[in-house]
Amino acid sequence: MHIALDILFWFFVSIGLLITGLFVWFVSMAVYDRFQKDHAVRRNFPLVGRMRYYFERLGEYFRQYFFANDREELPFNRATRNWVYRTAKNIGGTIGFGSTNDLREPGTVIFVNAAYPKLEEECKPAPSLAIGFECEYPFLAKNIVNISGMSYGALSSAAVRALSLGGAESGSWLNTGEGGLSPYHLEGDCDIIFQVGTAKYGVRDEQGKLSDTRLKELGTQVKAFEIKLSQGAKPGRGGVLPACKVSEEIAKIRGIPVNQTSNSPNRHPELKSDEDLLDMIDHIRTLTGRPVGVKAVLGGQKQIESLCEAIIRRGLSSAPDFFTIDGGDGGTGAAPQVLADFVGLPLAESLPLLVDTLIAAGLYDRVRVIASGKLVTSAKVAWAMCVGAHFIVSARGFMFALGCIQSQQCHQDTCPTGVTTHNPKLQRGLVVEVKSERVAHYAHWMNVEADRIAHSCGLAHAREFRREHARLVKSSGVSIPLNYVYPYPDQAYMLEELKKKKA
Repeated sequence: MHIALDILFWFFVSIGLLITGLFVWFVSMAVYDRFQKDHAVRRNFPLVGRMRYYFERLGEYFRQYFFANDREELPFNRATRNWVYRTAKNIGGTIGFGSTNDLREPGTVIFVNAAYPKLEEECKPAPSLAIGFECEYPFLAKNIVNISGMSYGALSSAAVRALSLGGAESGSWLNTGEGGLSPYHLEGDCDIIFQVGTAKYGVRDEQGKLSDTRLKELGTQVKAFEIKLSQGAKPGRGGVLPACKVSEEIAKIRGIPVNQTSNSPNRHPELKSDEDLLDMIDHIRTLTGRPVGVKAVLGGQKQIESLCEAIIRRGLSSAPDFFTIDGGDGGTGAAPQVLADFVGLPLAESLPLLVDTLIAAGLYDRVRVIASGKLVTSAKVAWAMCVGAHFIVSARGFMFALGCIQSQQCHQDTCPTGVTTHNPKLQRGLVVEVKSERVAHYAHWMNVEADRIAHSCGLAHAREFRREHARLVKSSGVSIPLNYVYPYPDQAYMLEELKKKKA
């Protein structure tokens, strides 16, 4: 009896202390709010005003699950993400009853189905295509769809390992991003494209300049080099890796201090003109024997016309082996919002501009066009092929395949799915063996379904796409052929104009 009373006594004492503690905490917070000067709402409405900021943070997540319609969320809506998840899990993109995609929405792409589509036995996979066929070591790329540049540092080691293993299984190449080549990129033995960023991470000497010794070493490990001029989410701004993500291992790979924010220059210091760029391309290509390309965001036609003029002056052999065109609607792990929102042409405008200028200059068959920027579904891949891309790369699509839920915490090292964090506890959620399979499935079906759309258009495979095989819905709700929206250029006229400028 006495023991029971003692327990009851201490129970009520504990409850009393808890209530007292909570009361003291609430009073302290109310007094603090009343006299702090940073937040007007909390100053005028102590304690209660805190709920405004709390619900504002929660709103971002509640909208995703409860309030946003399937096709209205940005940057990627629920319907798109679910399609990627199902594809990565190899459970297919089959639906019942009907589509929720509004074919009257301006900007919608509609593919022109043939009256007599190809029979399955008449179809064949899209063939491999050589990049840098004039190089000592050309790169024979197997797939149309490949993995875009994502640095180790921006991504976790587990994510990079899964991408490498999945890329190897599916035959897709993996771009290193500007953070250098890590052991995790090599784990799957997939094809690698090394990105030379403005800070030369992974390929710099002690002074931070391009290292010929390191280039030669990398030339034995990678299939091609990509000189990054700019990136879709932040044109005019170099890469940013927050201090919280600069571990000792990442610092060693990049050649930078530990626990300090890594800021890349907003351009290559030694590149001040098209001539300088072509010199760097020639230098790396001669030194390594590997194809060398460029990654850039376009702000207008003048940029690419100027580069084409410089190539024609020097000769076709001076041209980059490929040009990765990144749309201003691209993504990144960390970027100033003003650049992500307002700078750089979106891919829908810049891709046809690039392709048309290369065709008109007689360079299209020499320079492979790689399209990048929100191309996460097979329909987007087919559209890019119709416009004129030779290859497509995706970053966020493969992040979804890894399990990304679009929490938009990439820059905070708090990614809940382990994709963009270096927190070991959070990385536990990303099981490499499982996610690598999903990466492979996603890459496989992206390529297969692009071919499937081609078959419905009466084509043998996706490399046969042309602009007449798609239509674009205009503001009136009526579609017009894509080759009317983007008519093919007059090559003879353009070449004549360039020759005049050359003279």
